[in-house]
Amino acid sequence: MSTNDANNTVKQPTNFIHQVIEKDLQQGLQKVVTRFPPEPNGYLHIGHAKSICVNFGTADKYNGECNLRFDDTNPSKEDQEFVDAIKDDVHWLGFNWAGDVRYASDYFDTFYAWAQHLIREGNAYVCDLSPEEASEYRGWATKPGKPSPFRSRSAEENLDLLERMKVGEFDEGTRVLRAKIDMASPNMNLRDPILYRIRKATHHQTGNKWCIYPSYDFAHGQEDAIEGVTHSICTLEFADHLPLYEWFLAHLPVPSTPRQYEFGRLNINYTVTSKRKLKQLVDENHVTGWDDPRMPTIQGMRRRGYSAKAVRNFCDSLAVSKTDGVVDMAQFEFFVREDLNENAPRAMCVMNPLKLVITNFPEGEVEVLNAPVHPQKEMGTRQLPFTRELYIDRSDFNEDNTLSRKKFKVLVPDDYMRLRGAYVIKADDVIKDEAGEICEIHASLVPGTVGENPPEGMKPRGVMHWVSATEGKQATVRVYDRLFNVESPDKGEGNFLDNINPDSFSVIEGCWVEPGLVDAAPETTFQFEREGYFVADRYEHSPEHPVFNKTIGLRDTWKK
Repeated sequence: MSTNDANNTVKQPTNFIHQVIEKDLQQGLQKVVTRFPPEPNGYLHIGHAKSICVNFGTADKYNGECNLRFDDTNPSKEDQEFVDAIKDDVHWLGFNWAGDVRYASDYFDTFYAWAQHLIREGNAYVCDLSPEEASEYRGWATKPGKPSPFRSRSAEENLDLLERMKVGEFDEGTRVLRAKIDMASPNMNLRDPILYRIRKATHHQTGNKWCIYPSYDFAHGQEDAIEGVTHSICTLEFADHLPLYEWFLAHLPVPSTPRQYEFGRLNINYTVTSKRKLKQLVDENHVTGWDDPRMPTIQGMRRRGYSAKAVRNFCDSLAVSKTDGVVDMAQFEFFVREDLNENAPRAMCVMNPLKLVITNFPEGEVEVLNAPVHPQKEMGTRQLPFTRELYIDRSDFNEDNTLSRKKFKVLVPDDYMRLRGAYVIKADDVIKDEAGEICEIHASLVPGTVGENPPEGMKPRGVMHWVSATEGKQATVRVYDRLFNVESPDKGEGNFLDNINPDSFSVIEGCWVEPGLVDAAPETTFQFEREGYFVADRYEHSPEHPVFNKTIGLRDTWKK
């Protein structure tokens, strides 16, 4: 099932679902079939990533199959864009679904026939109550509901009304088809739930064929049964729906009987995973789109430079339990850093450039130095053009040469510093403009110090990164941080939007990068030495206009 199992470094622990499956296999189950059933009404987020790993990973563990099925029962909120993005997400995470992509809409004819079956058996009826009246009749958790006045309609009348609903004779909201179960049940989901609503909307798969659409509850279990799903794994909010899931299976001529199992959903602090709230962030332009690198969507994480392996390793490290919980964002970021530290090529980028002139290096000459792509792995070498004029970061120079060598690893007048992968240099002069601002540093190199120790008694204060001012290339760097500045942005009083981190995004133009970086393929990640991890933007990076997104810092700066 997984296309990249060899790269999974986190072993998924056995959980209660696996224990159930192993018992079923011992009792004669031939093949495990799971499914991942997203609704195409938004982009998937990190919580869905866990569900993907659980469903596809479980099928993979037992040499079974996992279906990708879209529960497309509400055309007014669905879009082909979301379908395409979800398919892309599953593949990017490293999984393949069994057979063709499936849709609830593939089974609409069957659902309609089964709705007719329920009517004939006296288990469903067309109800004319308005939404407000239906809510009143439904009662409360502590107060039983009361039967709809339309509950006793004959099968013939109900079949006729359902057909007329189907062909569009009635307006939206005027009629629904409801199951006839128990209006006094303590489980609100069993109080004559809705099976079909009138929706006069064009469907992205079926066009205008239907004017009525099944509810999620009516479609879900029956899809599982049609597809031969053996273990229907979902999150805890569906636990109260289980009696209804089983009621439908017991009252319909389904070809198989799946079982539903619920596990705790993934919540992470410093973010929100409500689709409604994520959509609000997009619609109100608080972010640039569903794939904004600050968003917890899979597309956003991908564009930020998180690897599929890091996301899978994080999800596989989490317990699959019967309780919900909140995971610290730092735990997720640990897996991101661990993966990038091991696999990201090293490179140099100067984001706040200050010109450094090497006065004893010939003007116009280019010396090509070789540096390792990765300090601990055999990933080859990269070429660094060394020239008379370089750029260093302004934070790496200070005029005060009395600063402690132990505490301040910066270049100061009349002292030495090593350029990463190059020479040891000495700062000789500081050039200032008319406003008194430093505009250049003049320095001299110590010959024979590339890859070699300087003469005895000459100890550099530290190492700093640099880029050739004539051979390097300019780039745009977009700096991203956590979108929210509080642990629980959607809890407590006030609007969750009030907790947006005002420093979550900034753009730095005029950065200088090694010349080889402009040809980096989009989505290639790098460790910009001393700056953090960055990725060539998936859509906007090009040799003509290099754009890098900050993935994450070298260390956690959010620690309490």
